[in-house]
Amino acid sequence: MNTNRGRLSELANAWNAVQSITQLRPIRDNVEFERIHALADKLADEVGDDESHPLFSMFELVLQLIGDWESKNVVIPDVEPRDVLRHLLETNNLKQKDLGEIASHTLISDILAGRREISKRLAKALAERFNVDVAAFV
Repeated sequence: MNTNRGRLSELANAWNAVQSITQLRPIRDNVEFERIHALADKLADEVGDDESHPLFSMFELVLQLIGDWESKNVVIPDVEPRDVLRHLLETNNLKQKDLGEIASHTLISDILAGRREISKRLAKALAERFNVDVAAFV
């Protein structure tokens, strides 16, 4: 029993250290959402897709917190896919150029103007980027 208490004490100390840096907890409001989203951006820059990185599991947890918040609080309008994209860009304070890792500025511009449709590949990439169901873009 003393061993368990000692381990829990170590865990509490470690958690306090993590919390002093991350304030990692379920998101309760927009201020916390913005703070956790900023943490996700920092972790994405550091961790990327490296599943062996020591912070990868924290990155996954942060993305799960964001996904949970968005599934309860972000309403995707029932409109054309390009309008969903426009809505998500506005909601996330993003510009077309901010999607450069997914598609060219010209392609995004053409989609928003109605000159091109969203391909299945792009729909999947956008769904992953915005953490929404791919159906929003098809």
